[in-house]
Amino acid sequence: MSEPNALSAPARGPLDQDILDTRSFQADLARGEPLKVFRQALQQGDRTLTESFRRGVPAFELVQARARLIDRLLQQAWERFVSGAEELALVAVGGYGRGELHPGSDVDIMILGQEGALGAYRDSLEGFVTFLWDIGLEVGQSVRTVADCIREAEADITVATNLMEARLLVGRQDLFEAMRRATGPERIWPDGAFFEAKWQEQARRYRKYHDSAYNLEPNVKEGPGGLRDLQMIGWVAKRYFDAATFYELVDHDFLTETEYRELIDYRNFLWAVRFALHTLTGRREDRLLFDHQHQLARWFGYQDQGHDLAVEQFMQRYYRTIMELSRLNEMLLQHFQEAILLADDPGTPVAINRRFQARKGFLEVTRENTFLRYPCALLELFLVLQQHPELKGVRASTIRLIRAHRSLIDERFRNDVRAQSLFMEILRQPRGLTRQLRRMNHYGILAAYLPEFEAIVGRMQYDLFHVYTVDQHTLFIVRNLRRFYVAQYQHEFPLCSTLIHKIPKPELLYIAGLFHDIAKGRGGDHSQLGAVDAENFCQRHALSRFDTNLVAWLVRNHQLMSLTAQKRDIHDPEVVNDFARQVGDQMHLDYLYMLTVADIRATNPSLWNSWRGALLRELYQATRQALCRGLGNPLDKEERVDEVQQEARRRLQRRGIDDARIHQVWDGFSDEYFLRHTAGEIVWHTRAILKKADDGRPLVLARPDPDRGGTTIFVYTRDQDSIFATTTWALDQLGLTVVDARIITSGSGYTLDSYTVLEESGQVIEERARRREIVMRLRRELNRDEPQRRSFRRTPRVLRHFHTPTQVSFTDDESNHRTILELVTADRPGLLCLVGKAFRECNIRLQNARIATIGARAEDIFYITDDQNLPLREAHQYLALRRALTRYLEGQGEAA
Repeated sequence: MSEPNALSAPARGPLDQDILDTRSFQADLARGEPLKVFRQALQQGDRTLTESFRRGVPAFELVQARARLIDRLLQQAWERFVSGAEELALVAVGGYGRGELHPGSDVDIMILGQEGALGAYRDSLEGFVTFLWDIGLEVGQSVRTVADCIREAEADITVATNLMEARLLVGRQDLFEAMRRATGPERIWPDGAFFEAKWQEQARRYRKYHDSAYNLEPNVKEGPGGLRDLQMIGWVAKRYFDAATFYELVDHDFLTETEYRELIDYRNFLWAVRFALHTLTGRREDRLLFDHQHQLARWFGYQDQGHDLAVEQFMQRYYRTIMELSRLNEMLLQHFQEAILLADDPGTPVAINRRFQARKGFLEVTRENTFLRYPCALLELFLVLQQHPELKGVRASTIRLIRAHRSLIDERFRNDVRAQSLFMEILRQPRGLTRQLRRMNHYGILAAYLPEFEAIVGRMQYDLFHVYTVDQHTLFIVRNLRRFYVAQYQHEFPLCSTLIHKIPKPELLYIAGLFHDIAKGRGGDHSQLGAVDAENFCQRHALSRFDTNLVAWLVRNHQLMSLTAQKRDIHDPEVVNDFARQVGDQMHLDYLYMLTVADIRATNPSLWNSWRGALLRELYQATRQALCRGLGNPLDKEERVDEVQQEARRRLQRRGIDDARIHQVWDGFSDEYFLRHTAGEIVWHTRAILKKADDGRPLVLARPDPDRGGTTIFVYTRDQDSIFATTTWALDQLGLTVVDARIITSGSGYTLDSYTVLEESGQVIEERARRREIVMRLRRELNRDEPQRRSFRRTPRVLRHFHTPTQVSFTDDESNHRTILELVTADRPGLLCLVGKAFRECNIRLQNARIATIGARAEDIFYITDDQNLPLREAHQYLALRRALTRYLEGQGEAA
């Protein structure tokens, strides 16, 4: 298919007559009211475009057909309002100047004239612009003289770019040409300055999107790899070559025929996505929001295939498209840089080895046929970059050769011991690993060398938990592991920074990171499947049996530590002992701890917080102690309780509190209390209870707790059925996130509730005034005769697009004489309050809770008993609680 005229006015096409029949339009104008006729013509034209799109007419035809439609309407309107104004010109600028208009795009116009003429026709021009708005167009207009154009373009590269794409619609041709000459490269923004300014503009735009094209809700136009990158290529080509089409870059040897076809395919797909977005929303919407992704996947013909959701297939195609477009953008801009900025000084090549040399700070091959003669150089190139950190990157000509020779990486290549040695050497380098793995992925080499990796490139998971595509998440893990090595980041994770210098082979960690999610999307247990892939990789790369087993074990168990910490009661010695048995020894614990920290941090920037860090650190230290004691000599509950009580008693006695007063407070406290609180917490509670007046009012305390990674709130009051619901409701209304709850009821009828909370942003509560606010609000709510229950917080938009059916399951915790309730449901404001109300209705007592929000899902664990402090045993108890939870959480119970 020949390229539509991409950089200049749109060519006429088969939709011309369908969009606006000029003769019929003129007849309607003669009979009807102009505003109504114009509005109807625009609406009918847009309906025709939408119907054509649904019939499968390519978007590249439709965006140009809409530009032609608007051309004709503007020309007709101009004749009605500014008839005879020979001193003026109506000019299309920006995207409209290129002849590209999506259904919701702004219509950018400039009215060009001499100062006197602009003043003489002021009223007519105002009427013209108002009329355009009245018929339903989103107009961006400017009124300028040629002098104005020069001044504005000199000051603003964006204005200069818009004028470069200007197209005369009606009016004085000579005036338009004078403006073009006055703002051309010979007068303002010479080639080098223009290129540098646009490159900086792109860099700023990339930073706005965190230099990542792989956002969960990407911007089709502005995001990295989006349509703006395509326009960037066009702007530079037009400025430097005066190119009217992308194909002219082939004539100038800046694009190959293959690259040209790829560029047009990428553009056509992104145009189709943007056209569909505008059609679906009825407005200019360039963000691929969750609200629209499912519908777009259906429009583009994708269907769910078992575990492979239609929306994930569609988004994977989108992410792969923008990755490829980003690759082309980088290569072509570097070509332009070399041709424009470095043309006068191509530089003298400096030999590095027989295959590579440096020129002007960039790496290039010594011969055009280097990769053909020695295919392993496709890997060696990245090792050279690691070993020469002074190099700024790869020459554009060499990037093109890499792209052209990726097919050389076949099974024979992968089994070549030279290639295998090079890849392992890359992993073992002391610097540059993260950057070069990213570059390998960007150039398509990583997916070629690791075929399993190819399946996860651009693969997203339709949830709020995994905010990156699987390949990007994987590379972030390796980056995080490498940061443990770097001294400047030692303050972030001191324990990890210490451990990574003790392990003998950090490359084993990197391999585990590369393979831990490599089987995502295949169906089945990705940890088990990935372990097989990792084992095969290690054997192919001649790793020892011991190293191979370690890597496979890490991949197989990469979720073990996070699940244990977040879903089990790690204050229970039996849980710690069980985890220690699964880990086996200190070396496996060290490797697994570092991999877990790196994994969680690479999953979602908002997922990692001080509480999770403290939780993992606590499990690590407890497991380390269990391993030191020996798996045959596990710590039991009685020992733990005795240790904590003795330490707390010593501290209290040092503060002048005698045994009689200590016993007065502790009398009736269960072993559960001493198992789930540190000696420091017990001292804090005991002193406050002793000071409390016997007035029946609740005691509420709050303090920062670095050991638990948040702020601890302690509530001591007479036991009531509604305390948990009331407390969690109040905390939710304060915008706090409860991450841990320890609910203990004493034998004397008092409840001792401890909550670890964070701000909704995941940050620790630093301000003392904020803690006072929390304490006062809780006291007020707990003192109410009729506690408030209605939540005044709205469910965030993104949460509304993920339906998580409520799932309730029960297991016995026989050693602790309680029942474990696992609840999976949709996260929403006031969730824990609803759970508390269900517990109250069913006479359930809460003993402990682990609160985990996984994106849009709440995966919470509650340790419960009946009102006699006994575990649930009867089927009718399970049934009643399951029904109550489902009723409240599916929105059929009492409003929260």
